[in-house]
This record gives sequence, C-alpha cells and structure tokens, in this order.
Amino acid sequence: MSISGNHPSRGQMPRAQRGVVLVVALVFLLLLTMLAISATGRSLLQERMAGGLRNAQMAEMAAETALRGAEWRLWKAGNNASVNCGSTVITDCYVYDAARPIASVEKFRNSAGWEVGGATEYKGHDGGYDYTTLSGSGMTADEKKLAVLAKNPHYIIEDMGPELPPGVGKPHESGVTARATGGNLNTVRVLESTFAAKGE
Repeated sequence: MSISGNHPSRGQMPRAQRGVVLVVALVFLLLLTMLAISATGRSLLQERMAGGLRNAQMAEMAAETALRGAEWRLWKAGNNASVNCGSTVITDCYVYDAARPIASVEKFRNSAGWEVGGATEYKGHDGGYDYTTLSGSGMTADEKKLAVLAKNPHYIIEDMGPELPPGVGKPHESGVTARATGGNLNTVRVLESTFAAKGE
C-alpha cells in the first residue's frame, strides 16, 4: 500500500519560502555592520577627546612652569637688589600703566593664537632646557616624542610699583603673564599672577 498525499517531498520547499533565510541573514549582517561602525566612530571620538585633554593639560603645566620660573627669577633678584623694572637685575620687563596699556603686553595676554612678541622665552631655571625636544636623560626616544611641546613657554613681567598699604616696608609688586602650548599649536594656555618681591 502506498501512501500518497499532498505533502511535498523533503527536497522540495514551497516557492514562497525560497531565499527568506538569505534575506534575514543579510538584514542581521547589515544591523551588525551599523553597530560596528557606530562603535568605531565613538571610539575615535573618545580618542580625539583624550588627546585634546592631554594637550590642554600639557599647555597648562608648561604655562605654570614658566610662571613659577619668572617668579623665582624675581625672588632671586629681590635678594640681590631692587626688582624695579629697568634695573640692572631685571631688564626685560614693562612698567604697568592702567591708563596706557602697552600694545605688545595686551596682545600677549589676550591673543587667541600663539603670540610671543615682546616676551621672554622660558628654557628652565638655568636657560639650558628645551621643552620642544626634551633633552633630559632617563627617557626613551618614544617617551620624548610623546611629551614635547610645540613651542617653549614664554612670559612677560610687568612692574606694578610699590605694594600697598604703605608702612610695611618697600616690597615691590610684579605681574607675571605666562603663555604655553601643548603638543601642537591648537592648544594655548595663558596664566597670570602677581608677585611681591623686595624693592628698594
């Protein structure tokens, strides 16, 4: 007795179902590709953000270094003689006048890009260090490449006159403005301080 019916044999599929598995697989593959591209884009963005933060921190530390270096220079000069601008000890400074600001000082202080006109280049406390090559010992060549600055920091000293209130001696007040970059010129930091050193 043979059984015959309307059922298709195992090798035959209804025509409506042919290729459905392929279409479903392609849809899932497309979805996975879109997720991978999205994740890659976010990773690249996070890497750029981390690099920008690193550059900003390098510029901040370099400006702080130049600021403290200029203050140290004023402090040392105050131990030996007057810190008045134009004295034999401090010659590269400007006399502060609120009514007539000096154009180069204002440009150094407020410029958005890299501006060093009229400023003193800071190359360490003894003047022999180059922050653009990191010639220090103990670092590998790759570490030196990662930590260099685009330009050496610069600073300006302004003589602000005798410190007030009167009757407390004759300390002299100076304003110091420092400007530095990070690993490239896209990141610039400017820091300012006032510093009281001995006057005449």
